[in-house]
Amino acid sequence: MIRVLLADDQSLVRAGFRALLDAQPDIEVAGEASDGEEAVRRVREVRPDVVLMDIRMPLLDGLAATRRITGDAALNGVKVIMLTTFELDEYVFEAIRNGASGFLVKDTEPEELLRAVRAVVDGDALLSPGVTRRLIAEFAARSKEPARDEALGELTDREREVMALVGIGLSNEEIARRLVVSPLTAKTHVSRTMVKLGARDRAQLVVLAYESGLVRPGWLG
Repeated sequence: MIRVLLADDQSLVRAGFRALLDAQPDIEVAGEASDGEEAVRRVREVRPDVVLMDIRMPLLDGLAATRRITGDAALNGVKVIMLTTFELDEYVFEAIRNGASGFLVKDTEPEELLRAVRAVVDGDALLSPGVTRRLIAEFAARSKEPARDEALGELTDREREVMALVGIGLSNEEIARRLVVSPLTAKTHVSRTMVKLGARDRAQLVVLAYESGLVRPGWLG
């Protein structure tokens, strides 16, 4: 059972998400919060698998709340999906840097929301490939000059190659086709790379790919 915590200052939004999620046989709503402070407190209390976190909330915004959650080693298994009104909200990029596993616009289709919740639990991130590429392009444009990361020295040549492909927004299936391997093999390479680099999920792997210099702006393909 996937346990989800809803953090949004609009009760109507929370009610809509709760109705959708609780109707699924493999998902349950473990709690709700109406501001960032309450969200952090409730996450520590109920330890959900996924938090649907609104970016703009009173007392403590979703960005700061996400930073507290992802920065707490005791909450390492908690995944955060940011909720925003616009696809390219200016705060989304910082949220990804701070450990969010992805983001959704609030008017997303119900099926996409459910897929997203299940995907981040499986270690996937950034969700829609189209949105992923736009997000990565914007992230790259805003990034400072990358510095080579010595941690990449622990990766095999194939793992570096896979990390670069993750960095330009390819899914496991797309990576498999590019490298002429099975999707399971591609997923295994991605998982091993995340473990070696201590990445929480695929989103952080994308950030590391840019910050290490392995991928640079303009490489989107």
